[in-house]
Amino acid sequence: MDSKKRKRIRILGKILFILYVIFIIYFLLFSDWYGRTGEMREYHYNLVLFKEIKRFWQYREQVGFFAMFTNLFGNVLIFVPFGFFLPMGSRQRSFFGTAFYSFGLSLCVEMFQFITKVGSFDVDDLLLNTIGGICGYILFVICAAIRRRHAGKKTKNRR
Repeated sequence: MDSKKRKRIRILGKILFILYVIFIIYFLLFSDWYGRTGEMREYHYNLVLFKEIKRFWQYREQVGFFAMFTNLFGNVLIFVPFGFFLPMGSRQRSFFGTAFYSFGLSLCVEMFQFITKVGSFDVDDLLLNTIGGICGYILFVICAAIRRRHAGKKTKNRR
């Protein structure tokens, strides 16, 4: 792939990454879909790993499938684009770097929710968001391998 094409892909990655970060900030902090329209009177937090995951799974019939799915899998799915776009739009392309930045962004979101009393601080969300970022990175690696294989076949066919 020529350098102009790489540069365009990197710019596209940066634009998509910025749009994703704006979306995630709005969705996680201000969206009234999750009742984020008002400030709570007291702080809510969970510092026990797997406590909320276990609770949502244990009471899945009472809370409903949608609530269980959005809490357990939604926290993973919402960070998949972060793990995909981070290596696409930056020079940061390592597994551990992506895991670190996924955890860092999740920690910032959780701390902001706690401080502003819009949502709650939950260590389970930190874990699930980080797993989502890692899944996005794995998806990026798979797509990059497919792209390289496809680009290699084009080069062979031109000779």
